[in-house]
Amino acid sequence: MKQLYLFATLAGARVAIAAEEVEAVVRLTDIAPVPGLGRHVAGLSALRSRVLTVIDVAALIHGAATPAERRELAIIADIGGHSYGLMVDEVSDICWVPEGALPLRGRLDPVWMPYARAIVEHEAVPWLLVSPSGFLENGIADQAA
Repeated sequence: MKQLYLFATLAGARVAIAAEEVEAVVRLTDIAPVPGLGRHVAGLSALRSRVLTVIDVAALIHGAATPAERRELAIIADIGGHSYGLMVDEVSDICWVPEGALPLRGRLDPVWMPYARAIVEHEAVPWLLVSPSGFLENGIADQAA
């Protein structure tokens, strides 16, 4: 099934996100920290007159926050009626993939197991298919534990 995907590097890994889950890709200007939240919540930012919760996926995956000088690019998604920005290292491409998602195969780093849904091959390179909502759901579960 032909599907449109956004291809990005997120927390050092190649990921694909179904385009219908992405509202935009933006450069963040200011992120205001919010005390008392998990370290994966980088803070709040303003985007087109609305509040955006910025999620530091690297902190969620690897336990170490993204350095301040690399906190500028985010994929915006609406999850449960709220706006979230997932900080990404870079965005590579957005294109149609005729084969769509393929089953997970091969060795997968255990830290990505809760987030990877499938594999998407683009230009003969495998990309982990992830969903923005998956990072939020697992981040809440990790914070509650």
